[in-house]
Amino acid sequence: MRQISAVEPARPPRRRVAFYSHDTQGLGHVRRTSLLARAVVDADPDTDVLLLSGAREATGLPLPERTEVVTLPRVGKHPERGYGPRTWGGTLDDVVRVRSGVLDGALAAFRPDVLVVDKVPLGVGGELLPALRRLRNEGRTACVLGLRDVLDTPEVAVREWREQRSTSVIERFFDEVWVYGDARVYDPLTEYALPDRVASRTVFTGYLGRGRTSATTAPGGTPYVLCLVGGGQDGAALAEAFAATTLPAGHRGVLVAGPYLPEATRDRLHDLAARRGDLEVRAFVRDVVPLVESAAAVVTMGGYNSVCEVLASGRPGLVVPRTHPRAEQLVRACRLADLGLLDVLVGAITPERVGAWLARVAHEAPGRGRPEVDVDLDGLARVPALVDRLVTATRAATSTPDPRVQQEEEHRATA
Repeated sequence: MRQISAVEPARPPRRRVAFYSHDTQGLGHVRRTSLLARAVVDADPDTDVLLLSGAREATGLPLPERTEVVTLPRVGKHPERGYGPRTWGGTLDDVVRVRSGVLDGALAAFRPDVLVVDKVPLGVGGELLPALRRLRNEGRTACVLGLRDVLDTPEVAVREWREQRSTSVIERFFDEVWVYGDARVYDPLTEYALPDRVASRTVFTGYLGRGRTSATTAPGGTPYVLCLVGGGQDGAALAEAFAATTLPAGHRGVLVAGPYLPEATRDRLHDLAARRGDLEVRAFVRDVVPLVESAAAVVTMGGYNSVCEVLASGRPGLVVPRTHPRAEQLVRACRLADLGLLDVLVGAITPERVGAWLARVAHEAPGRGRPEVDVDLDGLARVPALVDRLVTATRAATSTPDPRVQQEEEHRATA
């Protein structure tokens, strides 16, 4: 890292950590960053956190003390036109230009010790590039790229990695790469044949599974089976199949629809729930962990967070993965199913198939009949120590006077 000069303002005494999440679709990325923020603050309350995201719902998630959220103008993905402004008119370039200015200004003013970038090294449309250049030139911030366990199929991931020149971007701007997974389950370094230049900076944190529990309590009463469809933007088929399923005897159903579920689908689900009497439909839930931990069984899409929550709970889980536009959920679900940790439903999503699985597992004790596989679920406990190490190293490096600066000062003093 380049040394800072004596004329720059003093570093704030409290440590500062920033998290960037692009969030063009769904809530998975911002949920992951909010969990990381909470883990860092819980480990050291003397920390200020800035969370930068394109998801307005970030402000409604459980956030730790001393955390502020900067919400960026939203970007959406149209099935035919591709990425563009979600609210404004114009092009992707128009909204990226505004987002880039907000990011650069916020990070320049916040001056974090550590910046953790989720998944996309340069952000949407390269929007992080000005900020990363500034931070690297100032030399006072350690930059980390955080990756989920699976990016996509190896063919797609390798092609996109090459097209985005991710290796050279990492070499230029990032000190470390954190993989939020267990290499014994899925090793992207091997699966995607990433070079030693990336591997030498990579740390496997373990899955962000355990440690998500909050003070929120789950609903009591009749035992229930749970259905999760992530943000809901592509969960209509699963939601409607679950809502039409014959539930196990003695159980009711709880369906968390997600904030992005199409309104027409949501209305149909509420109408059906009102007629059935044994089905409860919820929209956005701030903290889904207690619901998962108290469910008799969980049917869920295959997003990273949902899978981590089911694995950590020990509850029987049926993953119904998305297969397009990315196969990430399918790859993850099949790998975990091969290890006997979860079941997976591929193909037609019907009430009969969902109901047959629920009837089989709903009365099982948690973990019964499943092999004990030593999967690392303690990433949230491990990340704070990684942050501590980077903060210590960065502050030590920038507190050492640059010999060139000293020589210039001595020359001025004797001139």
